[in-house]
Amino acid sequence: METSKKPGLYKRVVDQISGIFVPIINYLTAASIIKSVILLLVGAGVLSKDDGLYMVFYAVSDGFFYFLPFFLAITASKQWKTDMYIALLIPVAMLYPDLIDVLENGRSLPFLAFDIQPAVYHSSVIPVILGVGLLYFVEKPFDKILPDAIKGFLKPIFCCIIVLPVTFLLFGPLGTWIGDFLTYLFRQLYQWNHVAAGVFMGFIIQPMVFIGAHWSIVPISIASIAADGFDLLLPLLGGAVYGQCGAALAIAFMHKDKKQRNIAFQAALSSALGVTEPALFGVTMKRPRAMISACVAGAVGGAIAGMAGSQCITFAFPSFVTSVAYTGEGFGMFLVSMLIAFPIGFGLTYIQKKAIINQIQADNNKKD
Repeated sequence: METSKKPGLYKRVVDQISGIFVPIINYLTAASIIKSVILLLVGAGVLSKDDGLYMVFYAVSDGFFYFLPFFLAITASKQWKTDMYIALLIPVAMLYPDLIDVLENGRSLPFLAFDIQPAVYHSSVIPVILGVGLLYFVEKPFDKILPDAIKGFLKPIFCCIIVLPVTFLLFGPLGTWIGDFLTYLFRQLYQWNHVAAGVFMGFIIQPMVFIGAHWSIVPISIASIAADGFDLLLPLLGGAVYGQCGAALAIAFMHKDKKQRNIAFQAALSSALGVTEPALFGVTMKRPRAMISACVAGAVGGAIAGMAGSQCITFAFPSFVTSVAYTGEGFGMFLVSMLIAFPIGFGLTYIQKKAIINQIQADNNKKD
């Protein structure tokens, strides 16, 4: 008698989130390529940031990431079979200019007996996914109890009354709270030992990206650059980008399924250009061994950059494309940290080929 083992909580959650991202991975990759090419042309002096060509193509590439919650609301509503138009009301509220102006500039907003805490909503992932997840449970009872004659307009109203307050009061600030705590730990570690701080940040930054907590780093880094002329945190993260790239590429070589192999190759390319979300949500988070390998590679890269005291002199998330922003002290070792992390991420993932292929085959068998 055969028994089917129910997947663990981690796998069920990651499979659901991956299912939300898979439909837009090609567009994430396309946006990252366009953005990288435009930035390279500016860096080479071919284009100016005042040129219409730059502004239009930067808008479409950066705009895709800025308005990512809209795309996620659509794919999440399809994944969980909620009303897509009600789901879209969540990012509509999250990215409304007047709210963005308050919440993304560090100010709280009075809401009934509570205060909505500051949070970054553009490019965010977790708030809209959790919001649509809550909508799934809220929408069902209203579908049953509301008469058809009035359901069309009353259901969106009741769903918004329940889902939006929870999203803004809890889901939105969640990533910020986690990010602030981890950033505090980083500061304490950096004062104690630069290498330890590099290991810590290099290891955790990609899980932080997964839950949207990495945005808490942005104001800290910008403030450091404004006050001191450099930032010491961002250079520690470059290795994690290319550890993720190496792990995704290793998975690509393992896959026999053409579609999944192409997704992994595209995710590796996107990571090479500095955008790791396709690799995270479409490839490595589904394979914990690959994810841990990528994080270990990031820790090694972070240790190298931390040991060298590498600096970022103008704000830009780390990659070879944006390396001109890291031409301060320790620039050479910053480049080395990324060069070394890639083969470590690839190698640590590939040596676990048998176990990862077994997991892939088990997943495919369940689908069949």
